Amino acid sequence: MGERMQIGEVAERTGLSLRTIRYYEEVGLVVPSDRSPGGFRLYTDPDVDRLRLIMRMKPLGFQLDEMRELLAILDPKDGDPEIADPDARLAEFTAGAEQACEKLRAKLRIAEEFAEVLRAHRA
Repeated sequence: MGERMQIGEVAERTGLSLRTIRYYEEVGLVVPSDRSPGGFRLYTDPDVDRLRLIMRMKPLGFQLDEMRELLAILDPKDGDPEIADPDARLAEFTAGAEQACEKLRAKLRIAEEFAEVLRAHRA
């Protein structure tokens, strides 16, 4: 199974709070690979990778159900038989992610312009 780590180490590796990691478990996005004899959650590197993938989806505006569906498409072992055309859905998700990235770039351009205005006033 590889290295197993407790939730605190996972939080440290990902920058997520313990509460957020537990929430993602509660909603079924990331389930610990194992539990210790004492009942502690134990995660593996693939679990951490999955959390990092979720972290990438969040700023793009993906909703929980979309994250769940996309994770099922991207990880064949989680494949959801209810997804009629995974390739078409992946194309839709890709287009949505690209649109969200462009919106974020536009916001960043505006923020950079504003920062430049502020810097100019300091000079």
